[in-house]
Amino acid sequence: MLREQIAASLEDAFSQYGFAEPSVAQLKTLCNVSLRTLYKHFPSKEAMIVGALEYRHHRYLAFLLDNAPEDGLESIQHIFDKLEQWMIEYAPHGCMSLNAVAAFPDNSTINKAVKDHKEDVRRFLGKKSRRDDLSTTLFLLHEGISSAWPVIGKDAVISGQNTLTQLFGNK
Repeated sequence: MLREQIAASLEDAFSQYGFAEPSVAQLKTLCNVSLRTLYKHFPSKEAMIVGALEYRHHRYLAFLLDNAPEDGLESIQHIFDKLEQWMIEYAPHGCMSLNAVAAFPDNSTINKAVKDHKEDVRRFLGKKSRRDDLSTTLFLLHEGISSAWPVIGKDAVISGQNTLTQLFGNK
């Protein structure tokens, strides 16, 4: 339980301050734990970043599933509606995972955590749509919306929703 609380605080800290700025001493303070406790659960800053990303991954998927209809087009439309809400509430500066890769492009551990997250999202979209043949297309649409959000906001979601209708209308 304490590890999860620390991971939640790390997620919040990295989301708010980015990955380069907060020192381990600042992260300890933001997590409201001792340095010993922080290092017990996350023995390096790299481990702290991966822990925050993994925590966010699980929180994100649970968020998308909240009040979701049965799998199919309605489920995917719901997920894209939830994506808009997520961007407004938790990711106004874009995808935290991609921000981590941008901050640490040569770190294989962080890159693997992000790659695993993205692949899980791709499979998740295929499953929820009941259209495995569209999993990559839906993933690219999802990623495009989250990447474009800081620049064009709601217009990215509207365009994505229109594209969903076209994709599913042309079965």
